[in-house]
Amino acid sequence: MTLLTTLKSAARTASLGALALAATGTAAALAQDAAAPAEAASAINSGDTAWMLVSTILVLFMILPGLALFYGGLVRAKNILSVLMQCTMITAAVIIVWVVWGYSFAFGGGTSPYWGGFGKVFLAGVTPDSESGSIPELVFIAFQMTFACITPALIVGGFAERIKFGAVILFVILWVTFVYFPIAHMAWDANGLFFGWGTMDFAGGTVVHINAGIAALVGAIIIGKRLGYGKDNMAPHSMPLTLIGAAILWVGWFGFNAGSALSAGSGAALAMINTFTATAGAIVAWALIEKAARGKASMLGAASGIIAGLVAVTPAAGFVGPVGAIVLGALASAVAYYFVAVVKIKLGYDDSLDVFGIHGVAGIVGAIGTGVLASPSLGGVGYAEGVTMGAQVWTQIVAVAVTVVWCGVVSAILYKVVDMVVGLRPTTEAEQQGLDVTSHGEVAYHS
Repeated sequence: MTLLTTLKSAARTASLGALALAATGTAAALAQDAAAPAEAASAINSGDTAWMLVSTILVLFMILPGLALFYGGLVRAKNILSVLMQCTMITAAVIIVWVVWGYSFAFGGGTSPYWGGFGKVFLAGVTPDSESGSIPELVFIAFQMTFACITPALIVGGFAERIKFGAVILFVILWVTFVYFPIAHMAWDANGLFFGWGTMDFAGGTVVHINAGIAALVGAIIIGKRLGYGKDNMAPHSMPLTLIGAAILWVGWFGFNAGSALSAGSGAALAMINTFTATAGAIVAWALIEKAARGKASMLGAASGIIAGLVAVTPAAGFVGPVGAIVLGALASAVAYYFVAVVKIKLGYDDSLDVFGIHGVAGIVGAIGTGVLASPSLGGVGYAEGVTMGAQVWTQIVAVAVTVVWCGVVSAILYKVVDMVVGLRPTTEAEQQGLDVTSHGEVAYHS
């Protein structure tokens, strides 16, 4: 078997096939049928299981402390604890929601192309012996649970420093239910809409980053600008914290991307090296563009480049070659820079921590770029039999469009519902004083 054939099999089957079929039990059956008689022993592979246990912990590490510190450093000192608390409580709330109904809604075995049904509510039928391909189903559940946690945590950067704590948690519970779980089902379940189209989304370009970016943009517009936006100094209060958070995110992202192969094989290896190379390309591109535009390359720009590259390679990690990943990271970084430095200013929306400008935009570039750079002529692993580059790119575009529309419309409705129930915005006095004190009764730094 050639290296290209191996990579095609690992990337296409492990990501698109096993990721979805594992949840329904079909992948386990296929693995058993291929390897041994029906009465054979467990198909669990200890190496794959060990890697997936590590990957799951790495994704949690991305949220706490990674994302929390990254966002915490970017806000003003009077609001850092509010961001840390939001990331912490979102993680806890979504873990509970995922176990109770989220896993079922995403991977419950239903035949709908839009959601998984009620079949595995409260993890019905799942036991320690349940298998998902070569790993225990409980490990698959936990791995996917961390994805469900980090996605809404990303959203809070769009309206940081100006939202009630209770409103954030209520919105997140509703949002994962009506936006995240359906899109995850569409992309990764065997019966999902995008999966049926043959969409390439290795680790969550549509499911995680475009979803989060669009929801953040809608929230930033509906909630409105921060008090004093464009007049007061709103510079990040601690760039060292931001860089530490970005570095932790990069480390954790290896679990995010390479873990999405669902095995410790060649697919994970390709995703791993691409997570290195795409990020490097994005950092260098952002620094060069910033140097040309502003005369200096900033630390904030380097941190932004890290995230842009990681976001762009997420859908592509198991499908493009390492050189193609560099190109994809650099391109996404350039487009994201333009949205952050030009488009946001011209349109006047207050996306506090540039969630749409980086996650949304780089996610779109990455998702569509995957369709191009997966071509064997460009170092990628190729397409499904009979699929051309043009057809694959069109499939990617349609999946992106559906995600944008679904997320945008439903998110807007949910923001309005939350506003009617508990109110979205704190009082002027509370926002001026800072959410650390007014929401949580604490201060991060004592003079």
